[in-house]
Amino acid sequence: MKKLSFILLLVFSISFTYAQDISYEQLESLPYYGQELRKTDSYLSERCVLDIYYPKNTKDFATIVWFHGGGITGGEKEIPEALKNQGFAIIGVNYRLSPKVKAPTYIEDAAAAIAWTFKNIEEYGGDPKKIFVSGHSAGGYLASMVGLDKSYLQTHGIDANEIAGLIPFSGHTITHFTVRKEQGIPGEQPTIDKYAPLFHVRKDSPPLLLITGDRELELLGRYEENAYLMRMMKVVGHKETVLYEMDGYGHGMTHPAFPLLIKEVKRILGK
Repeated sequence: MKKLSFILLLVFSISFTYAQDISYEQLESLPYYGQELRKTDSYLSERCVLDIYYPKNTKDFATIVWFHGGGITGGEKEIPEALKNQGFAIIGVNYRLSPKVKAPTYIEDAAAAIAWTFKNIEEYGGDPKKIFVSGHSAGGYLASMVGLDKSYLQTHGIDANEIAGLIPFSGHTITHFTVRKEQGIPGEQPTIDKYAPLFHVRKDSPPLLLITGDRELELLGRYEENAYLMRMMKVVGHKETVLYEMDGYGHGMTHPAFPLLIKEVKRILGK
């Protein structure tokens, strides 16, 4: 675990701002499921769309797939401002929400959006070998689930190990509280089942950077959950799991965490 101060993060923010001379284009509400399926489900057709922000006239750039937070019961796709103008693409994803759907539907949606990225990013100039997956809170949970449980991407003919890096922000690593609510389990009662990233620890997963808020300011146990995932990944032999605790920040710790995401992307691309 690593604690970072605001001053250090400010230095990161300054040092990782680059590629200001590249022009970008943004396309909105592109469907990531096929037309035939969209015809059969109006809610799927409404929610299962993504926005893509990408550098024009550039080749082989990296892409960050970003999942919004909101407890799997709310929230909207977004292209975080802190990730713009950095020389790579950002894909903001909407997914179906509880209680209109239940697990694993929203996890399947996350996998479908990632699969769309693998299959389509070359059309925009991106490199499918440079796809990173991230998100905040519920979005971090979805990123971890799809990245660690390989079955979701296998449905689309994709090996989850092709993901270049996983960078969840303050995501559940136990079973998400909304999934537990669907099962009739109180939010204060922790469980680890097949809907928990912790259930799927494995030695061969993509690099994993876990970022949470301060353990004293986070949602109940969120830092400790991530610390447990970090420990178990190391126990099974994973060599690239790192945990950052954002000293002085609570659950809404995205702003100081974005420079760490950018740094991790650059680190992996530079290997």
